[in-house]
Amino acid sequence: MAQDDDESRAQMAQALRHVGQWVWDKQTFDKQTVRLWNSFTIPGGARVSSAIIYITVDNSYRLMLDGREVGRGSDWKTISQYDVKSLLAPGEHVLAIEAFNDRLAGGLMFGMQVEMPGRSPMIIKSDETWKIVPLDEGNWETAKHPSSAWGSAVVEGKAKDPPWTPWPYAVVSVPPLQPLTYHFWQTLGFQITLLSLLGAAVLFCLWLMTQLAAQVKGQRFLQMERARIARDIHDDLGAQLTQLVLQGEVAQREQPADSPARTQFNQLCERAREISRAMGEIVWAVNSRRDTVRDFVTYVCKYAGTFLADTSIRCRLEVEPEIPALPFDLPTRRNLFLAVKEALNNAARHSGADELFLRIWHGGDKLIVVVEDNGRGFDSGRIYGAGNGMDNMVQRMSETGGVCTIVSQPGAGCVVTFIVKLERAGQSAWFDKFRKETPEEMEIPHPAPVPDTVNIQNQ
Repeated sequence: MAQDDDESRAQMAQALRHVGQWVWDKQTFDKQTVRLWNSFTIPGGARVSSAIIYITVDNSYRLMLDGREVGRGSDWKTISQYDVKSLLAPGEHVLAIEAFNDRLAGGLMFGMQVEMPGRSPMIIKSDETWKIVPLDEGNWETAKHPSSAWGSAVVEGKAKDPPWTPWPYAVVSVPPLQPLTYHFWQTLGFQITLLSLLGAAVLFCLWLMTQLAAQVKGQRFLQMERARIARDIHDDLGAQLTQLVLQGEVAQREQPADSPARTQFNQLCERAREISRAMGEIVWAVNSRRDTVRDFVTYVCKYAGTFLADTSIRCRLEVEPEIPALPFDLPTRRNLFLAVKEALNNAARHSGADELFLRIWHGGDKLIVVVEDNGRGFDSGRIYGAGNGMDNMVQRMSETGGVCTIVSQPGAGCVVTFIVKLERAGQSAWFDKFRKETPEEMEIPHPAPVPDTVNIQNQ
């Protein structure tokens, strides 16, 4: 017990040697808050081997070093001892103390000794060099220099002078503080970089939204224009061609049966009808109201029946009953139609078949069209570059990201298969440009059940 008392008295004597005087504001009153400020500089290249703060305040305090709270106390009869060595590095540092006087006398007693090998100790004590900071001052805890509006502290007395006799009487040691650890995401540079990236991302998203809105508006305008053009062609040119055919037929009937003019009028009327049919195909392709898979299938089936009606080929249709009304963009729709048209034309002109199957179904996100005849066939390994428009069919499918396969053997007919990708609901056609399937990936899905074969028997 005596040894503990001796050690306590030694600590108290050491603390009293390091602390300064009792200091306070010019005026003292009950329930008073006083802010006291001081600064010091650790020389460049110096290494701090020891840094101890001794402090007590009548009645309580909050101690801050460079804006970081180091500790608090409320027993002015004891001196608190803080080890702040790990918090000090070369450069300027700020001591900030927010003191509170409950009643009667008020005062701060402070001392700090910094040991640096090879250099004289740095000693900071409470005296009139400390500054009193107004309570309405902001960021005073980290201010490197005092403001001209800050007053100087007033010395109220020495340690153990009245009214603080015989106190303080003990020293309380606080565990050493460790420097704050900052992760890389807490650094200012990282946060500025992150905010810059987020800002750039927001601007990019806004730009994309603007582009998308412009694209949607342009697409809507394009559809309206396509519908208008299709309507104008149908109503204007179509009516004039019909009138031309009618006038030609009237003029033909007025000519003698064996008249050369009658033959010429007949050829003129037939040519006008061909132009009218070609114009009908253009109107169908341009009309934005026909941009669905279901409309395409209906039109192709109708065309096949009409086209083969004047031939000896019997047309059989095998079409999936529930073809969805998925969007079918114009380039793909037109290229597929022209390719199917070429396949039908080749079958009618070159196959010598008496029966042709037109099969259409969809599987997943693909539409499959098969044109199969029972004609004389040919060597499919030698078709490319041989004419008959087969190179064009392959090229058209390639341009739309689809696939055209031709399988034939002499005496075994011919099977032409077209596969194109369909636009999924809510997805624009341009989106698929970012990802194209290879021909190996464009496998033919298994066809859905189809109804009994529909025969179109030519009369």
